Amino acid sequence: MLKSVLFSIVMLVAITLFQSCSNSSSQGTTEARLPKEVTYNFDIRPILSDKCFTCHGPDENKREAGLRLDIAEEAFKALKENPSAHALIAGKPELSQVYLRITTEDTTKIMPPVESNLKLSQREISLIEKWIKQGAKYEKHWAFVAPKKPAVPEVDHAEWARNEIDYFILAKQQEKDLSPNEEADKERLLKRVSLDLTGLPPTLKMMDDFLADNRPDAYERAVDQLLKNPAYGEKMAVHWLDVARYADSHGYQDDGYRTQWPWRDWVIHAFNKNMHYNDFVTWQLAGDLLPNASKEQLLATGFNRNHKITEEGGVIPEEYRISYVTDRNDLFGKAFLGMTVECAHCHDHKYDPVSQKEYYQLFAFFNNVREVGIESVIGGPETYAKKPLMEISDDDVKNILTFVNKADTNRLIVSVMGDLDTLRKTYILKRGVYDAPGDEVEAGTPKAILPFSNKYPKNRLGLSQWLFDKQNPLTSRVFVNQMWQEFFGRGIVKTSGDFGMQGELPSHPALLDWLSVDFMEHNWDIKRLVRQLVTSATYRQSALVSPDKLKADPENVFLSRSSRYHIDAEYIKDLVLASSGLLVKTIGGPSVKPYQPAGLWEGATSGRGLLSMYVQDHGSKLYRRGMYTLIKRTVPPPTMSIFDASNRDLCEVKRLKTNTPLQALVMMNDPAVLEASRVLAARLLDEKTDSKEKITKAFRLIVCRKPSEKELDILTAYYDKQLKSMTDQAAAKMIAVGEYPLTKNMDKKTLASMMRVISTIYNLEETITKS
Repeated sequence: MLKSVLFSIVMLVAITLFQSCSNSSSQGTTEARLPKEVTYNFDIRPILSDKCFTCHGPDENKREAGLRLDIAEEAFKALKENPSAHALIAGKPELSQVYLRITTEDTTKIMPPVESNLKLSQREISLIEKWIKQGAKYEKHWAFVAPKKPAVPEVDHAEWARNEIDYFILAKQQEKDLSPNEEADKERLLKRVSLDLTGLPPTLKMMDDFLADNRPDAYERAVDQLLKNPAYGEKMAVHWLDVARYADSHGYQDDGYRTQWPWRDWVIHAFNKNMHYNDFVTWQLAGDLLPNASKEQLLATGFNRNHKITEEGGVIPEEYRISYVTDRNDLFGKAFLGMTVECAHCHDHKYDPVSQKEYYQLFAFFNNVREVGIESVIGGPETYAKKPLMEISDDDVKNILTFVNKADTNRLIVSVMGDLDTLRKTYILKRGVYDAPGDEVEAGTPKAILPFSNKYPKNRLGLSQWLFDKQNPLTSRVFVNQMWQEFFGRGIVKTSGDFGMQGELPSHPALLDWLSVDFMEHNWDIKRLVRQLVTSATYRQSALVSPDKLKADPENVFLSRSSRYHIDAEYIKDLVLASSGLLVKTIGGPSVKPYQPAGLWEGATSGRGLLSMYVQDHGSKLYRRGMYTLIKRTVPPPTMSIFDASNRDLCEVKRLKTNTPLQALVMMNDPAVLEASRVLAARLLDEKTDSKEKITKAFRLIVCRKPSEKELDILTAYYDKQLKSMTDQAAAKMIAVGEYPLTKNMDKKTLASMMRVISTIYNLEETITKS
C-alpha cells in the first residue's frame, strides 16, 4: 500500500515537472516567433480590431465601460469604473488591465467575455505583452498616412529583377525563404499578356512573330503593340464597368431598359487614349461642374447615374431618391477610398474612424443632384434615361462624340449628373431612415483620412480635388491595388474594397507605397503603370508550383510563381469567338442578346416593358465581345454569372474566383461554344492539310501553344475513332447548332468528328486558365 502511494506521488511530481518544462518550452517557442519590434499597425491593431473594437472601438453607441482602445489618449486614461486603474501602462503589462483581463482565469472577468465566443491565442497574448513592455506605442492606421516613397531594397540575385517591383518582391521572398520561378516559356507568356491586356488570345501571326523574335527586348515590344491595340480599352473597361455598376436595365421589379451604353463607349475611348486617372475620375465625378463643360465631359458623368432606379408606381419618391444618393456615396467610398463607409449609414462605424456625421457630410456632395425618386412609369423611349439627361444627336457623333457607336437615327439619351440651382439641405438620418432627419450637416470628408480644405469648393468638383490631393493617403493606393489585382489575381491588399481596420494588411506595404507615389509622380499615367506591372520579372514567372512552395505559400501571397485561375466570363466568350474566327471586332454600340436558355426572363418579370421577354438577336450581333452582352439586373446573363461575372447591382471592385461543375457543363453545352467548334472545324476542313496539321492549328488557335507529341497523338486518335463510329443521324444532330450558315457540300460525318475534337480542346482546363 505504501509503495503504491509513493509511486503515485513520484508520478504526480514527474508529470508536474514535465508539464512545467513543456509550458516553459512552449512559451520560449512563442517568444522566439515574435517579431523583434512589435508594431501597433501590423501586430496589435489586427488583434484589437478582431477581438476588442466591437465593444471598445469607435462606435460610441456600442462602447462598454467607457473604454476606447482604438486611440492612445483614450486607452491610457484612468478607467471610468476604476479611476485607480488604467487599461494600458507603458512598459508594465503586470499593471495594465488589458493584459490582466486577457490572462485571468476568472471567467467573470476574462476578456473577450466568454459569451462573445472570442478567444485570444497564446501568441496574440504574448504579442500584446511584448508591445506593452516596449512602450505600447500607437500608430495612425497605415492606410490613413500619406505614402512616402521608400528606398528600393537591396537583394541577393538582383540580376533577376527587370524593374523596381521585382526588388520588393524578391526581398520579401528571401525573408520567407522562397525563390522566384524561372520565366514562363514564350508561348504561355504571350497568351497570358495578350489576355491580360486585350482580353483576346494572340493570333497565329503574333505567336509566330514572337517565337521568331530573338531580340532581348522582344517581350517588351510585344507588350507595346498590345497596349496600342484598340482591344486594350475594351479589356480595361470591363473592370471599370463592375466598379461603376453599369447595366442595361434600371433594376427592381419592372427592370426596364436603359440607354447608358454611350457612357460605356466613352470609358473604352478614355482608356485607349490613355486619359490619366485624375482626369478620368474627375470627369466622371464632376464633369458637369468643370468650367465650360463639353458634351464629352458631361457624358462621362453617366458614371454616377448607373445605379438602380425604380419605375414602379406606389413607391415613396423621397425614399428612393435617398437610396440613389446613398448608392453614390457608398460607391465613392469603396471605389476610390477602399473604405466601407456604408457601415456609418445608420450609426458610427464600428471599426473605422468614420462617424455617422461624417458619412452624411460626404453624402452632402451627392445630395444636390437634380433628380426625383420616381420620374415616370415604364413605357417608351422617354424612360430609357432619367433626368438629368443629355441627348446625343447625329451631329454630336459626327463632330464631338466621335467614339460613340450610334448606328441608327433613333433618339439617343443618357442619364448624366446635374445639380440644382439652390443647395438642398442635408441632415443626419437617424438610424439611416429617409424620413427621420436629425442635425443638419455641410459637405465634408472624414477627418481621419484627410480634412476637407477650404481651398476646395463644397461640391463634387471640390470632392474630386480633395481625392487627388497629394496628401490623400488612399486614392493612389486603392487604384494601384486594383490594377495589381487585375494582373496578379490578388491585390497587395487582398481586401481591395476595404483598406480600413477590418481589411487585410498589405502583403508588401513598401511596394504598395512605392508604386502609389511613383504613380502620382508620373501624373497618374495608367498605361505606364500597366506596363510596369506586366514587364516585371514577377509577372513573367512560370506558373509551375512545387509541393514545397504550395505548402509554404498556398495562396501565392509572396509571388514566387505566377498564379493560375480562370479568365473572366467576358473573355471566355471572346476567346471562343476569336479562336474560331467568329468574333466581330466592332467597338461600342448598344448591348446585344446572344444565345440564352428559354424562359429565364419570362419567369422573373412584371410582364411590362421591352425586357419582359427575351428576344434573341441574330446575325453579327451574336458574335460581339462578351462585354457587350445585355445585362438585365434581375436576370443577369446565366453563362456569365456561372463564371463569376458581376450582376452590376452595386459597386464591385473584386470578382469571386470559383471553380464549379457548372462551368464545365457550360463549356460542354453552350451553343456558342458548340457553334464555334463547328465553324472552326469547317474552316480547317477547307484547308488542304492532313488531320494532324488541322488539329495542331486548332490547338494553337485555342490553347495558344503547339501541342506536345503525346497531346497530338491522343487528339488524332480521337478524331479517327469518331470518324469510324459517327453515324449520319448523330452527325446531323451534332452540327445543327448555332445560326452561322453551314458550309455547303461538306461531309457531315467528317465535320462532326472534327467538331468533337475541337470541342474537346475548348474544354481543356488550360484553355480558359490564365497560367
